[in-house]
Amino acid sequence: MTTNPSEPSGLTPVPPARSDERSLLDVLRVAIIMLDERGTIRLWSPMARELLGWHDRDAVGRRLTELLAPGHAPATVGRIHATLRQRRHWRGRLRLRHRDGHIIPLEGRAALLLDAGGTPFILANLVETSRMTGIEQDLAAFDALFTASALGIGIFDTEQRLVRVNETLARMHDATPDDLLGKTLLDILPGPTAPRVHAMQSDVLRTGNPVTDLVVQAGDGVRAHSLSFGRLTDRDGRTVGVSSTVMDVTARREALARIERARQRLAMLDDIGSSLGDLLDVHLIAGSLAQLLVPRFADYTAVELLAPVAEGNELPSAEQLPDTPVLQLGTAAKQHSAQTDTALEAGETITFEPGSPFSTVLRTGHPMLIDSLATLGSDSPKVRAALDLGVHSMLILPLRARGTVLGLIILARAGQRAAFDREDLALAMEVAGRAAISLDNARLYARERESALTLQRSLLPQSVPQPPGVAVSHRYVPGSVGTEVGGDWFDVIPLAGGRVAFVVGDVMGHGLRAAATMGRLRTAVRTLAGLELAPAELLRRVDDLSEDLAQAPDDQLWATCLYAVYDPASRECVLAKAGHLPPVLLTRDDATGLWSADPLDLPSGAPLGVGGVPFEERRITVPEGSVLLLYTDGLIETRGESITVGLERLCALLTERGNPGGPLDELCDRIVEGLTPDAGPGGGAPGPSDDIALLAARLHGLPEGCAAEWIFAPEPHAPRKARRAVRRALLDWNLEPLVDTTVLLVSELVTNSLRYAHGPVGVRMVRGTSLLVEVSDPLPDPPQERTSALLEEGGRGLRLVARQSRRWGTRQGPDGKTVWFELLLS
Repeated sequence: MTTNPSEPSGLTPVPPARSDERSLLDVLRVAIIMLDERGTIRLWSPMARELLGWHDRDAVGRRLTELLAPGHAPATVGRIHATLRQRRHWRGRLRLRHRDGHIIPLEGRAALLLDAGGTPFILANLVETSRMTGIEQDLAAFDALFTASALGIGIFDTEQRLVRVNETLARMHDATPDDLLGKTLLDILPGPTAPRVHAMQSDVLRTGNPVTDLVVQAGDGVRAHSLSFGRLTDRDGRTVGVSSTVMDVTARREALARIERARQRLAMLDDIGSSLGDLLDVHLIAGSLAQLLVPRFADYTAVELLAPVAEGNELPSAEQLPDTPVLQLGTAAKQHSAQTDTALEAGETITFEPGSPFSTVLRTGHPMLIDSLATLGSDSPKVRAALDLGVHSMLILPLRARGTVLGLIILARAGQRAAFDREDLALAMEVAGRAAISLDNARLYARERESALTLQRSLLPQSVPQPPGVAVSHRYVPGSVGTEVGGDWFDVIPLAGGRVAFVVGDVMGHGLRAAATMGRLRTAVRTLAGLELAPAELLRRVDDLSEDLAQAPDDQLWATCLYAVYDPASRECVLAKAGHLPPVLLTRDDATGLWSADPLDLPSGAPLGVGGVPFEERRITVPEGSVLLLYTDGLIETRGESITVGLERLCALLTERGNPGGPLDELCDRIVEGLTPDAGPGGGAPGPSDDIALLAARLHGLPEGCAAEWIFAPEPHAPRKARRAVRRALLDWNLEPLVDTTVLLVSELVTNSLRYAHGPVGVRMVRGTSLLVEVSDPLPDPPQERTSALLEEGGRGLRLVARQSRRWGTRQGPDGKTVWFELLLS
């Protein structure tokens, strides 16, 4: 025992461990000391030297008491010897002095041993208390985690077999820990799940990439478990196994399923609200509603409305309800077959038997949940078709709005789909309530729109005159469903002497008020047109009347208007506009035979109602057979596009596809069809986003020989020359009965012009359905009719004209005034 124990005789020294081969003993730093029975140190290990700083040559041969920290009782070593002699082992704590002087607490283990000769010695292991305590705490925490954790915990070895498992994990699999030890996931998890999860665990073992929150079905097929895997390695980085934590997430999954179900239902309500909110047609609403409910909520759906609701009529009373037919407007099915065609025929008229669930819901307004179709009977072909489709659950819901039932929604589920429950019924009633509001709004809108459209059509010309030298065609196309009727109008007004006025206008706004204002404005224009006013003057006077034409004192009349006067005798057209779109003139090149379409450049003028803005007019001579096109903005205006683009599109259509030389009715149809694709021929089917008023006039001159015109110099013989020219023309036209009257009236008017105007006098006669005579002079002031004294020779000209003619009047022009009168031909 006197030999240096650090190098015992006959033993081969062990080389120090490499840094990549460290173990738990390196962490604990266990010092080994051998003492004789007197407490003298006989062996001092290298770890003891590292731990306490004493070299073996300084420590061996010393008594252990010399290394004890101050404060240890002298009898400490004695008590240790006594314990060893009695029990042959000792466990306790010592505080030893480091060579540098500081104190190191140590945890000790000692045993009394005998060598071959029977000599006793003590072998002690000393470990730093701080490190031992940390490891013990870690182990305690690990044990506590296994025993107290609500998570299932399992440790797998490198063969993926369970080597440790806690009670929680065992209970999750309805087993004991001993039942699971040594098993793999292939033995524990249900068949379909096990291979996939086992492969993922193998990947974790191989790559070290963890798996977190992998949800799998439990063995009972009801519960759900969340698995997490992590690779286990020792301090040297060697793989020693895989850890696994398992959490029962059945409640979480059910909660998430409920949340997802609620989200989907809210999404469905939102989709239905947004989809139906912009629709104002009951047919579209019914069809869209049915499509939105299948397949996300039901397998088969039918939306059935009372016939008055579908047709926009008054709702039936409670007494009339049983006899009121029901129309099946909206249908949808997850798959179509002969049975679905029988049960869900769109547009079919339905009659419910008295006392049936459908009739009861329609009468009472209370929904029904049908758990068995046997309660519906099997006599009806529709019920038999539903049974053939495998329908097992049905909801019958009233479409109730503002206390009135408008119809029914019928929802059905078939096959393996879960039956409707009370929660589904509550959701379906919310859907029915929203749909009913949309349907009732559409019904009320249809009634108001029909009223406005009826008023609009009644205020438009019921028949359009076809004066000599002019051919006219027109179209009025109301806006599409969802667009209120506007204030668009057109008019054709015959004027004296075969002239004709063309009018088109647009009252800003929509609905009944706009239609009524349009009627008042049209009446004002027709009334002023009878005064033979120039276009610019007529617009000025209408603008002055704007406050009186408005619906209410606080309302402001805003309207655009285009007024044109055409004289077939001279083929002269005078136009003026108030903020309206320019007319388009179609002319034909005689040399090439090609047509061109050109917007007429007119002074714009402000809309009627602005006030204070002068109106100007333009005078043009129209080639024979030209077509003048007047229209409102609904024809060419498109949202997001400038008016110029729409006008160019109109001109291109007129020359490429319009065939201006053909019948005007066909031209109008092509224009409407080409610029509003959804509109039917003649404007019969609504399509455009705004009302359209279209007026097309083919402009000709009067037939040859129907007009005669003269200009007489301001000289005394002018009346006699005028009488001679008029008599000769009337005789050439075989109008001898009118010679005396016409000559007398012309003589009076020419004499008046010479007396007051002092300029050349023009006389024109036009033969049409009547005889028109016009006398013009450069004096702008209209003549004044006055009462003459009994013996006075003058002052009787206008009174004579008024008495002898069918009608007469005056008008102003750029070169003076014109007095005209008409005589009947027979």
